[in-house]
Amino acid sequence: MKRLLLIVSLILVTLPAFRSVADTAETHQLTQHEKIEAAEEEQAESKNLDVKEIIFHHLGDGYGWEVPFSHVYRIPLPVIVRAEDGKWFCFSSDKLTEVIVTENEETGKKEEHLVPVIHSVVRDGKEYLFYIPHLSENKNKVVELFPLTDAQQAEVNAMLIAEAKSKGTDLHHTVLAGYTKAGDHYYREYRPLDISITKNVLALFIAAVLVTVMVMCVVRFYTRKGMKAPRKGMGFFEMLIDFIYTGVIKANLGKNAPKYAPYLLTCFFFILTMNLLGLIVIFPGGANLTGNIAITLVLAVLTFIITNVKGTKHYWKEIFWPDVPMFLKFPLPIMQMIEIFGMFTKPAALCVRLFANMMGGHMIVITLTLLIFIFAAFGAAASGGATAISIFFSCFMLLLDVLVSFIQAYVFTLLSTMFIAMSQESGHHDEVEA
Repeated sequence: MKRLLLIVSLILVTLPAFRSVADTAETHQLTQHEKIEAAEEEQAESKNLDVKEIIFHHLGDGYGWEVPFSHVYRIPLPVIVRAEDGKWFCFSSDKLTEVIVTENEETGKKEEHLVPVIHSVVRDGKEYLFYIPHLSENKNKVVELFPLTDAQQAEVNAMLIAEAKSKGTDLHHTVLAGYTKAGDHYYREYRPLDISITKNVLALFIAAVLVTVMVMCVVRFYTRKGMKAPRKGMGFFEMLIDFIYTGVIKANLGKNAPKYAPYLLTCFFFILTMNLLGLIVIFPGGANLTGNIAITLVLAVLTFIITNVKGTKHYWKEIFWPDVPMFLKFPLPIMQMIEIFGMFTKPAALCVRLFANMMGGHMIVITLTLLIFIFAAFGAAASGGATAISIFFSCFMLLLDVLVSFIQAYVFTLLSTMFIAMSQESGHHDEVEA
């Protein structure tokens, strides 16, 4: 166990220093003028508070892990992409961004801005350019860039003007499919196969390691001390295990409980750990895992697979030939269509319920915090009152989210257990024969 913890610690420590070993890489710098222009555009946009953009920025994924109380500095993570010609590249995410300092003309204060830069990698005599565009179909995703000739630049500019007129948008905020702007130039973009270790991926690994360590600690305790009752944190952990196993799994599955308990207990503690980590502001918390529908979808699909692969003959008989009047199932398979549709709505309900509840909780807290900045424009009195109210309700919602984190993990496990239990029914005829 000590070796496992040491290995995990070394991985987390060395991630910020991750670099490509096989490549000779250098950052293709934009000009200082272009960087300042990008920072000024960011500053102009920040004056008009975009609540939607801020909320989804905090709830979304990223190639770096934000440093607490800073929107500029981030812990770099490994970027792993496959270029258009099939070659793989690995480099640190800090190669794609740069912090520059500008002076505010109104206040005279110096401000720091995080701006994207083009990362250039030379391999086998060929230059590969990677970039994170802010105005593109692949916004905030790593893309590969291909320079354009002067004639192609002019053609793209003409297409851009036509696109802006047709959509009635500002020329500087018009997205042209297949192209992105970096500095003063347009490039053709290609979205590479991306298996980077993003913030959500790393948070997923951390949650998995934490659950594994907690479970192995319980196993180690009983291996050393037999059936002696644990105390303190270990006792609380065992209480949760007994609560879920006895009150949920065994109560619904009966004699089949030991068969499905490992999966269902893993679901409960994995979801609970991810929920609680999402409420922590500083590293290793802050990633909104269960508020990501891809995570909840995978968990729901696992329940769907177990439910249907392990389903009994009676379960499938009730789907394709249920005990209802004949006219409801033949010649038109009305009930069969309803049952098959129900097979997919059950995991869909699992997926959406967990995602919506956890996403909603985070959105409420962020919105309450943003009230401070929204009411700042109405004067000191309004700003002070909004600050007090916002902090009070934000703390209340965070405490409520702790309870919701447990409830959502419990509900997901309970519904998964019930779906599996329904697929294990043997029917009245089989029970009489037994």
